[in-house]
Amino acid sequence: MSFGQGGPSWGGPGSPDHDPHGTQTPDWAALADASAARTRRKRWLMIGGGVLATGAIAAIVATAVVSMNGGNDRGTQNTANELPTPTDLPDRSPEAEPTFSSVEPLPPPNPKDYVSSADKDKAPLSAGTLFPGDKVTMSDRAYAKGATARTTNCAAAAQGALGSILASNSCDQVIRATYSKGGVAVTVGVAVFETEALALKAKDQAKGGIASLSGAGVPTFCRAPSVCRKTTNSYGRYVYFTVGGFTSGKNVTTSDKDVFTTGDDIAEFAFRQILARGRAQASAAATAPVAP
Repeated sequence: MSFGQGGPSWGGPGSPDHDPHGTQTPDWAALADASAARTRRKRWLMIGGGVLATGAIAAIVATAVVSMNGGNDRGTQNTANELPTPTDLPDRSPEAEPTFSSVEPLPPPNPKDYVSSADKDKAPLSAGTLFPGDKVTMSDRAYAKGATARTTNCAAAAQGALGSILASNSCDQVIRATYSKGGVAVTVGVAVFETEALALKAKDQAKGGIASLSGAGVPTFCRAPSVCRKTTNSYGRYVYFTVGGFTSGKNVTTSDKDVFTTGDDIAEFAFRQILARGRAQASAAATAPVAP
């Protein structure tokens, strides 16, 4: 039916309210509510079942723990009953306690003590023991050994006032040796006294010098009027002198370093020989058996 040309049509084909198959639209809200209710019921059923299962497991574990504790208590009690009583245990055997001596060991001997007095200085003494070998090497400098001499007439081995000084201080002997290198010669003389005190006195009074010793390829040197270098030192009961110069007779000056070096080397060698003598005797005394 039309209520005028061009007016709207109600319920005809193409209208939103027209259902060509005769069906109705479902109630979607109601369906959603029903589905949610079913989901909630399933969740509560699952939670309840989990709680029941957890309780059952806890009960089983508790029962097992109680059973184990009971067994352990019985085992511990049995083990304790089987241990021996204190009276049955063996006594501890007494052990000797270590003992230490309260006496401090003696200090090692001093090498100088064995070259400071004739009472201790008993090792053989000669030109061969004091000046061994046929040369002396100090660093890279080698000196050939010439003549050697030993005398108990100490004054005969000295020049000038030194002879009387040695004699007045009871010099026992003088041992000399000459060393040379490159036209320079040095004689070293070692005067031996009874004690260190006498040696120091002679050293302090020393004047003049030791007499040079020629021979064995070394010509006469350092005799008047030649000017030579002289030194005096001591260690223990030994006083050692040197006199050095040119074998040509040339006078020595402060610029002649070779003469000074040679004299210092030979004096050092004499000192080392005396020191080695003391060390050897001190070492022998330290290792000697103690008398009962």
